[in-house]
Amino acid sequence: MDLKNQKRMAAIILKCGETRVWIDPNRQEDVADAITRADIRTAIESGTIRAHPKQGISRGRTRYRLAQKAKGRQRGPGSRKGTSGARTPKKRNWIQTIRPIRAELKQLRDSDKITRKTYRAFYMKAKGGQFKSRKNLISHLQMGGLLKEVK
Repeated sequence: MDLKNQKRMAAIILKCGETRVWIDPNRQEDVADAITRADIRTAIESGTIRAHPKQGISRGRTRYRLAQKAKGRQRGPGSRKGTSGARTPKKRNWIQTIRPIRAELKQLRDSDKITRKTYRAFYMKAKGGQFKSRKNLISHLQMGGLLKEVK
């Protein structure tokens, strides 16, 4: 039994695609007799024809992937698009390095563990990029014997 035309009309009336139109297999003869839109509307009202629910797209895989990324996974060379300078700019790296060093120098100066002269000298060295980290700064101060009290 060819119900192609009925399915097409039902799809227009139900405002969905033809694949979503469901016709009751037990009442196909009644649908075959329905040749006008009014007949199709009647069949829809009686429940002989209806639209399947819309099919969603599962977010499960996406949620899993985002959870893995939150843990730091999936960041290997195959996943990278930009250069290292584009992913974290050089300036951002510099800021993350210099702020703790300067904070440490200020704290040492304010607690009188280094002199103001030493503070100024090491501040300028830090600005020049001599120290890799806060720990590196402390080791330089200790090696030079400029730190009055070991932290």
